[in-house]
Amino acid sequence: MLKPSELTPLVALELARLLHDSGVPQDVFQVVVGDSATGAALMQSPIDKLVFTGSVATGKRIAVAAAERLLPVVLELGGKDPMLVLDDADVDVASSAAVWGAFVNAGQTCLSVERCYVHRSLYETFLNACAEKAKKLCVGHGLDPKIDMGPMIHERQLRIAETHVEDAVARGARVMAGGSRLLELGKSFYKPTVLADVTHEMRIMREETFGPVLPVMAFDSDEEAVRLANDSEYGLAASVWTRDRKRGERLARRIQAGTVMVNDVVSCFGISEAQHGGVKSSGVGRAHGRFGLEEMVRLKYLDSDRMPRMKKVWWYAYGESFARQMEGFVDFQFARGIGERLRGALRAVGVISRKQL
Repeated sequence: MLKPSELTPLVALELARLLHDSGVPQDVFQVVVGDSATGAALMQSPIDKLVFTGSVATGKRIAVAAAERLLPVVLELGGKDPMLVLDDADVDVASSAAVWGAFVNAGQTCLSVERCYVHRSLYETFLNACAEKAKKLCVGHGLDPKIDMGPMIHERQLRIAETHVEDAVARGARVMAGGSRLLELGKSFYKPTVLADVTHEMRIMREETFGPVLPVMAFDSDEEAVRLANDSEYGLAASVWTRDRKRGERLARRIQAGTVMVNDVVSCFGISEAQHGGVKSSGVGRAHGRFGLEEMVRLKYLDSDRMPRMKKVWWYAYGESFARQMEGFVDFQFARGIGERLRGALRAVGVISRKQL
């Protein structure tokens, strides 16, 4: 049963049509369209598990409601994904990645680049490259093949991005590109925006923006970069950019996130065998891959004894001699030295022939 966002129902309905046309039975995959009231009704229905993608606030409410009936859940919530550009990174490649990662789907992607940290030696060069590339993006109707970036899904979401930019500028950030609406295109269009000189005191670096804004901050060492990346309540994904793959992987292991990519961004979601999910306020559980499949089954352990006519040696009756025999049995299995194991085996022999209930 799929309940899409009330803002994007057509995608789910088209998915259902394709599946049903390909032979999937109608009752195997169903779509229910509606708002939060519909979601609440589904929560109270006799479902076996709930997988939710959405905001942290809504995810917490769902977790509370699910706990009342011990309903298992997978929650994929917010993100504030950092991008770390180390001092040996290819600026041209990394800046193109940052622009695509921040502005694809107008920034309305759970894995989009929401924070960018660049080594101070590359900072101004990287900023200028991002600003130049952002200004070249063609914004307009999303179904036009010549368009690079379409509108935001709702003016309410655009206002969040706009408010974050206004707060950053008021606190000293520089606008390198964008920073305003494109009213000539409509009320839901916002320019691809690059911000410089941001700090963690600004909302743009703390709260999920989910819009076409790329805030860029400088760092001086790998240690500082990791600290800044982990200084967030979120932990969905991250990326590290460097010419030294091993160095990138070392840093990636220290970043608190469900997914970390080295010299790539966002595209991990398109790898079906790669599990997807986050830590901290980004949610619980996983989708995709083996771990995602195991979320969708009830695990059961089946044990069948290969010697069904033999009583187990640890069954009744007990006594002092049994205790010594079992100690020997444990030594036979787990003692470190071969001599100690053999002595344990000799002490344990009697447990086989003893009288049992």
